[in-house]
Amino acid sequence: MSTTHPNRLIRLDAQPAGQPETDHPRPERLLRGNPLRETWNRVDEGLPAGQVFCGVWRCEPGRWRIAMGPTERELFTVLSGRCRVHDALGGFEEMGPGEGLYIPPGFEGEFEVLEQLTKTYMICE
Repeated sequence: MSTTHPNRLIRLDAQPAGQPETDHPRPERLLRGNPLRETWNRVDEGLPAGQVFCGVWRCEPGRWRIAMGPTERELFTVLSGRCRVHDALGGFEEMGPGEGLYIPPGFEGEFEVLEQLTKTYMICE
């Protein structure tokens, strides 16, 4: 479900209403598990130089490779659960409830869900 409401506030809840879009990581990116991912995209809006997406995302435990595009960036805040974002050099940031993380353009690494995760996100391309 994707909506855009100019000049209207959009609330993001840990228990969003409506049916989510569901998927799994692509098989070639999977490292552990095959987690179900649920997305309630609330903003899908064109910008003068790109696109912005915003919503709530929930995922089961698992681990897969990620690669941000050259202009793609994400800011997310964990509402519940725990995750790690691993960089290509072997370092990682572990996030829990109330903590946020910015992933810059061109980032390559791995996303690991340690405990069922619910987060809010904003992705700009």
